Amino acid sequence: MSTQHKKIDPAAVEGDFFRVKDLLSSQERETLERVRTFLAEKVEPTANELWARAESPLHLMDAVRDLEITGLPGDAPGVTGQSPLLKGLISMEMARTDPSFATFYGVHNGLGMGSIRECGSAEQQERWLPQMVRWEKIGAFGLTEPLVGSGTAGGLLTTARREGDTWVLNGEKKWIGNATFADLVVIWARDEADDQVKGFVVERGTPGFTARKLEGKIALRGVQNAHIVLADVRVPEANRLQRAESFRDTARVLKTTRGGVAWFAIGCSMGAYEAARAYAVEREQFGKPIASFQLVQDLLSRMLANITACQALAVRMAGLQADGTLNDAQAALAKMFCTTRMRETVAWAREVFGANGILLEHKAARFFADAEALYSYEGTRDMNSLIVGRAATGISAFV
Repeated sequence: MSTQHKKIDPAAVEGDFFRVKDLLSSQERETLERVRTFLAEKVEPTANELWARAESPLHLMDAVRDLEITGLPGDAPGVTGQSPLLKGLISMEMARTDPSFATFYGVHNGLGMGSIRECGSAEQQERWLPQMVRWEKIGAFGLTEPLVGSGTAGGLLTTARREGDTWVLNGEKKWIGNATFADLVVIWARDEADDQVKGFVVERGTPGFTARKLEGKIALRGVQNAHIVLADVRVPEANRLQRAESFRDTARVLKTTRGGVAWFAIGCSMGAYEAARAYAVEREQFGKPIASFQLVQDLLSRMLANITACQALAVRMAGLQADGTLNDAQAALAKMFCTTRMRETVAWAREVFGANGILLEHKAARFFADAEALYSYEGTRDMNSLIVGRAATGISAFV
């Protein structure tokens, strides 16, 4: 076996084997590099520490605001447009550094702001979005419940009852990211009058609303997930999202963010691959780096193949988004496929480390654990597969 060393392509080292970043314009590449610098200097150094302590990176909110990547044009004065590809690659880079940080950012910028943008009136958008762009108000998204996960489309137990110009909310929510500190929590509840799902913005400090941090998580520990209890929470009609009349409106928000999770999965895979690749060229056994062993190179090659296949799918998804033609099934397929391949990739990365792969200091363990949360949220693999199956056959297999 030859041990001759050749020049290494930096793109291969970073997991971007087919250099998808080259598809960006020069200005977009500058934005992406600015984000990468921020992640390397501000997020990476404390990622393991915050993960171990189960703390969110709230100290970085001002720095995130200064990146000027939050929101879309029209959300606030001065917000510039980003192509879906640039937004996807930013998500990928965040998850490549720390999936917890990517989720913390995505809940606010995607689910929280996206709900108000997609389902709120012009007055509501003007009222809340500028503050959210400036990170003066943090958003959260309350859909999943203790007894209702995949069945949210038709089985929400949280109820909303109208009394004059006020709505009374009762129920529970679970796994709600950012909710322990969020200023604005979008709560989805079933209207008792017409049995339709509607959205409500519950402001921090509203009587009857409590959010308790979920303890004992083994994934995305840097995200504050909450168990929310709503006990006769009174919300004014002005806080009901005026363009949310059924779960179909909720699904408009999920279509975009579900595709975003595909980018998170790619980033998580890249972070695990890069950690394994760096370890393999430094770790020596039998007098030489383990990277020189065929079985290790096979694992690295498999990881790169998974990452590259997922990137190709996500790039095409970004093109459909840019055209305004991305549908629910395509977003579901992207989430289903990329998170499944991610699960394989992080497991192979952990394998390269041997026993060291379960130590947090080597980072692969963090990506390995965080992958389980990415695999589950925004629709499980099974549920997304049924969305795709319905599109492929014209027949719904949902219960």
